[in-house]
Amino acid sequence: MNIRTIDIRLINFFHRVSMPVARFGLFVVFFYFGLLKVIGLSPASHLVEQLFEQTINIISFGNFIILFGLFECLIGILFVIPGFERVVIPLLFLHMIMTIMPLFILPEVTWSGFLVPTLEGQYIIKNLLIIATAIGIAAHLHPLSKSRFG
Repeated sequence: MNIRTIDIRLINFFHRVSMPVARFGLFVVFFYFGLLKVIGLSPASHLVEQLFEQTINIISFGNFIILFGLFECLIGILFVIPGFERVVIPLLFLHMIMTIMPLFILPEVTWSGFLVPTLEGQYIIKNLLIIATAIGIAAHLHPLSKSRFG
């Protein structure tokens, strides 16, 4: 077997598994991190609470963190159910807007210097990978049928 044959087989393998792996990866990240918030064990809770105090603050933080965790769990679950992409991607977009806010609202927590993120800042910036993965999933959707949606 030559290098070209191996290359083609690897590319075909990665093509076959890329969507299930991407979906499963998003499920694990969202469901697991959401569950940690629901059961009160999330290392991000302090950051979420600081942002909450600066923005929402209309319900108790205890209730908010549980709802936010359940929202993350829902996003994770919807990513592994085929056919729910058009529902979950807008939810993911909303979540990403909320989670990027500390970079601007809490710069003292997320930046240690100009363009030097703290660990919390890095935690937020890595969401670019989540966005890229979701875009990849969306890019594989089939257009809505003309007869159903005009």
